[in-house]
Amino acid sequence: MMVDTSTIGRFHHQKLEFKRWVPILLTSYKTLFTVLWIAAFASIFVWQRNIVGGFLVFGRATAARPIPKLRPVAFNLTDFGGVGDGVTLNTEAFERAISAISKLGKKGGGQLNVPPGRWLTAPFNLTSHMTLFLAEDAVILGLDDEKYWPLMPPLPSYGYGREHPGPRYGSLIHGQNLKDIVITGHNGTINGQGQAWWKKYRQKRLNHTRGPLVQIMWSSDIVITNITLRDSPFWTLHPYDCKNITIKHVTILAPVFEAPNTDGIDPDSCEDMLIEDCYISTGDDAIAIKSGWDQYGIAYGRPSKNIMIRNLVVRSMVSAGVSIGSEMSGGVFNVTVENLLVWDSRRAVRIKTAPGRGGYVRQITYRNLTFENVRVGIVMKTDYNEHPDNGYDPTALPILKDISFTSVHGQGVRVPVRIHGSEEIPVRNVTFQDMSVGLTYKKKHIFQCAFVQGRVIGTIFPAPCVNLDRYNEQGQLVEHSALQNVTDIDYDF
Repeated sequence: MMVDTSTIGRFHHQKLEFKRWVPILLTSYKTLFTVLWIAAFASIFVWQRNIVGGFLVFGRATAARPIPKLRPVAFNLTDFGGVGDGVTLNTEAFERAISAISKLGKKGGGQLNVPPGRWLTAPFNLTSHMTLFLAEDAVILGLDDEKYWPLMPPLPSYGYGREHPGPRYGSLIHGQNLKDIVITGHNGTINGQGQAWWKKYRQKRLNHTRGPLVQIMWSSDIVITNITLRDSPFWTLHPYDCKNITIKHVTILAPVFEAPNTDGIDPDSCEDMLIEDCYISTGDDAIAIKSGWDQYGIAYGRPSKNIMIRNLVVRSMVSAGVSIGSEMSGGVFNVTVENLLVWDSRRAVRIKTAPGRGGYVRQITYRNLTFENVRVGIVMKTDYNEHPDNGYDPTALPILKDISFTSVHGQGVRVPVRIHGSEEIPVRNVTFQDMSVGLTYKKKHIFQCAFVQGRVIGTIFPAPCVNLDRYNEQGQLVEHSALQNVTDIDYDF
């Protein structure tokens, strides 16, 4: 039998070429970045079947999973007259079930199971020592007629409805002064049906501030996990003045355009909080840490503190992936954001404030950030001049200091850094280390600074502004900054 030796030679040469290139490819940062994030996205899509467009990525191949019993006593919504046809109003069924659970606190509380189906409801209140469990294919639907939504006083640290003076609409799922709350499931959905609200807001047909999808106030020991929240009328998940909160494996969705103020998670005057392993794509900030608005927030005096945000994939075409502020008058400190991917977004991470806010933002740590096709990577803005009324004190100046960025990478970024301090509100002690961001195009000022003091450790790309001291990798000073107060901001994003 004749053998084509030229083919064998070519094959042997290809094997050698492949072996030669494998180590190079595997040590390439870009290749590793691509492989890791493809794996991350794949795991998210396997776990999360419904994405922004609402189509099915992976069909269900097995029977519905049995609902675990997480409390000593468990009820089904159907036990209280619930009908999951998407038409019948189930508000009274939810209220009767939660009333029964409220009597079980001394016995460890109760669990309310929401079976598969579409459960239309007006707003209802949770109780302490309660687990709300959404089965696979269970959807709680918010009634989109505002006449059924109760009015509540303005938040004390805002003094204003936020969009209108006076009362505000409550949330679809609400809780106050509670302890030991769990909202979980087999990735069931809470759908606020926000489309009607967004349209009325744009047409200025609402006389009160829209309500959040889920709001829990003055409460502690809260766990929210393994659910999908979508199409909120306003902010999606709003813990207010709460302690000891875990939010994990939560998907939050809203259209990236034409869904105004649909923030994903807004920790507001909260402490001891963990947000991890979430996917968020909304019409405003994916996460916005807050602590009150101007003189009302200063008087209320509750900071947001001790917050860990990690292992998130987020998107915001209108605002930012992770924001602090602009309502931060009670202060924000000891926040860590790590292992964050921001993709196809207007901004990646942002701190925003203004004269009149007071308060402070300090001890903020960013680690392992990846930007994929964002207009501005890192933003600090000190002239975000929205105020509840004319009663604010313009001399109440916020403090921004002790903020670090370590291991920042990505590609397709227009402006990697834009720190816009002012003479009134300088930004102090900012640190950059291990940064390499690919640019969409080159302009004169791509690392922008004004009234900033801080340092760069080692070599970073793009070249930093002259406001920052240069240190080598061993932490030794190489060069003092040429000028701290230069203004070279030439983008308005």
